[in-house]
Amino acid sequence: MKEILVTILSITGISTVLAVLIIIAEKFLNNYGECEIDINDGEKKLVVEGGSSLLSSLASNKIFIPSACGGKATCGLCKVKVLDGAGPLLPTEEPYLSQEERKEGVRLSCQVKIKKNLRVYIPEELFNIREYISTVTEIKDMTHDIKEFRFEFKDGEDIKFKAGQYMQIETKPYAKVREKATRAYSVSSVPSDNKAVELIIRRVPGGLCTTYMHDYVKVGDEVRMTGPYGDFYMRDDSDDYVFMAGGSGLAPIKSLVMDIMERNLDKKMIFIFGAVSKKDLYYTDFFREVEKKNRNFRYVPALSRPEPEDNWEGETGLVTEVLKKYVEGGKGKHAYLCGSPGMINACVNVLVDSEFDKKNIYYDKFS
Repeated sequence: MKEILVTILSITGISTVLAVLIIIAEKFLNNYGECEIDINDGEKKLVVEGGSSLLSSLASNKIFIPSACGGKATCGLCKVKVLDGAGPLLPTEEPYLSQEERKEGVRLSCQVKIKKNLRVYIPEELFNIREYISTVTEIKDMTHDIKEFRFEFKDGEDIKFKAGQYMQIETKPYAKVREKATRAYSVSSVPSDNKAVELIIRRVPGGLCTTYMHDYVKVGDEVRMTGPYGDFYMRDDSDDYVFMAGGSGLAPIKSLVMDIMERNLDKKMIFIFGAVSKKDLYYTDFFREVEKKNRNFRYVPALSRPEPEDNWEGETGLVTEVLKKYVEGGKGKHAYLCGSPGMINACVNVLVDSEFDKKNIYYDKFS
């Protein structure tokens, strides 16, 4: 017994020493000092402390790159061109980069560690992304697992965004969660309401950000967010639009429809919303009212597995089956899809079979 105890203590001691050595090595051997980030061939130059990711270093200088996963290399959104100084491509980046992107030097900024001077290219539109400290002024229960939040900005602050774009929210430590998390949520409000944004957030079991928003955020709380982000917005070169969404994917579609209505654009629209059962439907009255006011708009809710007590008389079945029924001939039409990757991929196939041009199919995938 004594020998076992001595062995355990020895192993523990060795482990402790190794841990200390690793910390010392990280501090002294990986001390990269100050590094320069040259953005867009001298348009902007930053001096940062080496050792952090390119994503976080840019954010600390108020240059915000899209990153729905908060820098964990699971969303693939934080792409920038690194022209010099990035080092070899990492395995964590490979699934998100095409061969063409690799040739052009595109990297995931969350995976590029700054060890020396860098030359990068950042699209001009990303310089318009801002940080906001907002106040939660309203929380609405939309379904059993979906809430809509209204965030108002400080006096004198406003936001300019396109219908369909999204914001990124940063959580604060809560309960046993000591780390911050950043996640992306689409704006459901209309762009003309530029003193606030409304976001629809569906609870993800175990999700750091959705748990925080659903269980810990209250009216009156301050929430840090950045935006707007994304290229899921209306291209105004068609008069016939097909909208398709499931779950919280309703958010950007609502914003798009409201924007078209508010601007009195003469567009033909159909919105097919897929849900499991009646308890998963929301904003039904809103879209029915839009239908009454606009003869060019049609709302089609569809349930894949209605409950007996739903007494459902509307469309049933997979959303792809409903899409086939209501959408014929895609020439000249545009489609906007928002929902899970599986749903979107299946719907894209249906639309292509209906002669939609792939370049006129826009989508926003999320899990």
